[in-house]
Amino acid sequence: MRHLPSLLALSLSVALVPQAVARGPAVIAIGQVQGSGERSPLEGRQVTIEGIVTADLRAGLGGVFVQDEGDHDPATSDAVFVQLDPAQNASAGQWLRITGTVLELPAGKSGQSLTALKAETVVAARSRPAPPVTVLDGVPANWEALEGMQVRIAAPLTLSGQDQLARHGELAVAFEGRLWQPTELAAAGTAENAALLADNARRRLRLDDGSGQRDPGHVSYLPDDAQLRTGMVFTGVEGVVDQRYDGAYRLQLTRPLQVPAIERPQPPAVAGALRIAAFNLENYFNGDGRGGGFPTLRGAKTLAQFQAQQAKLIATIRALDADVAALMELENDGYGPDSAIAGLVRALNEGQGKDRQWAFVDAGKGPGDNPIRVGIIYRASRVAPVGKPVVLEHEPFGERSRVPLAQAFRVGRKGQPFVVVANHFKSKGCTDATGADADQNDGQGCWNATRVESARLLSQWLQRDPTGSGSRDAVLLGDFNAYAMEDPIRQLHADGWRDAFKVAGVHQPYSYVYNGLTGRLDHALLNPGMAARLKGAAEWHINADEADEAGYQGRNVPGPWRSSDHDPLLLGFDP
Repeated sequence: MRHLPSLLALSLSVALVPQAVARGPAVIAIGQVQGSGERSPLEGRQVTIEGIVTADLRAGLGGVFVQDEGDHDPATSDAVFVQLDPAQNASAGQWLRITGTVLELPAGKSGQSLTALKAETVVAARSRPAPPVTVLDGVPANWEALEGMQVRIAAPLTLSGQDQLARHGELAVAFEGRLWQPTELAAAGTAENAALLADNARRRLRLDDGSGQRDPGHVSYLPDDAQLRTGMVFTGVEGVVDQRYDGAYRLQLTRPLQVPAIERPQPPAVAGALRIAAFNLENYFNGDGRGGGFPTLRGAKTLAQFQAQQAKLIATIRALDADVAALMELENDGYGPDSAIAGLVRALNEGQGKDRQWAFVDAGKGPGDNPIRVGIIYRASRVAPVGKPVVLEHEPFGERSRVPLAQAFRVGRKGQPFVVVANHFKSKGCTDATGADADQNDGQGCWNATRVESARLLSQWLQRDPTGSGSRDAVLLGDFNAYAMEDPIRQLHADGWRDAFKVAGVHQPYSYVYNGLTGRLDHALLNPGMAARLKGAAEWHINADEADEAGYQGRNVPGPWRSSDHDPLLLGFDP
């Protein structure tokens, strides 16, 4: 949480000198105050500068940014943040002479700081043309040399994350395209992974609203009707370079952001007569199943929210037009008529023809006793279950990872059987994680050892034909809570399971955006028999790129948009 020092705490004793050009101490260039290092060489000393106010952020940040004509040294910044009393007569575009003490304001946990001036005397200075705005055609080699300066970014900036927009008025953007989770592309602990991590830090920039207010409601640089999607591109972004809160560089915008028209993807199309989907429903809890029982443990807080959530999920599942779907984060409340899975299937079937009716796999209980579970639904007119469903209730499945559910199917009476396995591995959250499951600081989060053991046991289980169907064709689907190059997925690869998206030749698939980084927690893994039947694979990017407020608990944009926090995936096979 951001903590802004109050103006009283700052004890700004600004002399209210008449607005006239004044004589006084010798004026030095702002570049001398900034110096070429991380901290000012004049820290703690009193100095006098002259500069034009480029941004008056006293209401939000307790000060103004001023910039002078420059000292002709590219290693030093020509601007500085000045803590200035709101009572002082100052406005953007005004030239001021300021005498004050040089400070280093803390800007992160790793010792970063923002060079600033605590104003003591402020008078009007001789008016002159404003210094030119610095234009950036790419990532600057040294942000420190631009600290406090007004810049215009000519290079395109890709929106990489918007999770801090509602809370802090921030957007995460990046030069040169999206930012990827390093463990999506390279194994933890490798030089390649380290290079990706460093490159993300190099390319990342935050766009900010010039305020430390929490939950601002209106974000000053965005139009009220702005609709944002991660991956969209901004051009001509302008503001002052700042460094505060987390040590990262940010741009306090001085002009409204030009938001392009939103473009949303159509439902995916894949080849193959047999279509199998996977979808994390993000806590689908239906109360008591009769319109009451809200708020629930998770998910919708009211009946109206639940109805909006269900409408989005129905729009998503129908548009995928799958024959079988593995589902995650269903309320674990049995299989009776009031259960979440029964209610979902009823809603899916409402108003649909006989050839489009869904049924659900009834495991009798559970699987598992976690508040959420996996489930499998299928088109009864297209596929038929072969034998009974089976579950793997063996630790770490149960108390930690959700229990997997497997069901064999065939298309028609003579189709070759195939096994669908719904999975949801232990999340990366660190509650109660100890020993090997504690965060190893390698980018894989907590409970990685448990997820690896889950992957190993899952593969061994499937090799024993637990469904008794005799099928040698199987697909593992679901939320594995591991990115594509993390240990659990690598374990499954080592055991012979193949990434369906690599088999299908899909370039850089993704299903989840977290903290401004894109990757996959949701996977489709095939054994050799099922890989031979694969005809296509696609993700439908309706959720990961959408703003939270587009969902049912926010603006509730009509349609499938932000029906969950994970994107659904769709596979096509020969039947």
